[in-house]
Amino acid sequence: MHTIPESHPRYRSLITREKLVKGFKDGIVAPQGLIAHGRGEAFDYILGEKTHDFALKSEKAAVLLLSRAKNPVISVNGNTTALVPGELVKLSKLLNAPLEVNLFHWSRERVEKIASLLRSFGAEVLAEGDAVLEGLESARRIVNKRGTYIADVVLVPLEDGDRCEILKKHGKKVITIDLNPLSRTSQMADITIVDNITRAIPNMIKTAEELKNGPNEYKEFEFDNNQNLRSAIQLICEYLTSKVLD
Repeated sequence: MHTIPESHPRYRSLITREKLVKGFKDGIVAPQGLIAHGRGEAFDYILGEKTHDFALKSEKAAVLLLSRAKNPVISVNGNTTALVPGELVKLSKLLNAPLEVNLFHWSRERVEKIASLLRSFGAEVLAEGDAVLEGLESARRIVNKRGTYIADVVLVPLEDGDRCEILKKHGKKVITIDLNPLSRTSQMADITIVDNITRAIPNMIKTAEELKNGPNEYKEFEFDNNQNLRSAIQLICEYLTSKVLD
């Protein structure tokens, strides 16, 4: 990995890029994933590259929904694995939600590389690809009998956008992590976390730990995803307007 001085004003962003480049070289990240990250990074810049209150609330709502699910699953692709592998494994264990490899740009070799990296952190990984999600034509249809196929709640971070609607048609609750509140997935998900995954997953880990120690704290927790999205879009508008008026 290229050495980046911590004094650099874009240090965190550049470290994230380096992780993705390494993931690409290691055969984990698809080249298209690099393009997708650039799009997300643009939204993160507009959001001030920080977690806002609406994002924290959606992260808490996501953890609560996953913790109450009968068969929760955390779906992972190349980008998520390259960026937060250890954190994903920790969250998976806290919520008793297995990690399932699901790729748009699918190959058995890439699936095995992703699964191998996650297992090196001690994860339970579903990567058999032994079931089909009816209604999809892309490789996203390849799922696991013990995972998405029977799941009632699915966390789909950095989603490509073709799967959320189908998951919901199959009666599943969908949680997504997407920096673009205007995306099709963001608009259709039950819970949309408008935050960078490198911040969102650690925040969710913290909530999951708090939930184990004091579940009553979240007993009366309420969440409205439409309001959540409105808050994110309003913040973006305010940010852009402030730049015009400066």
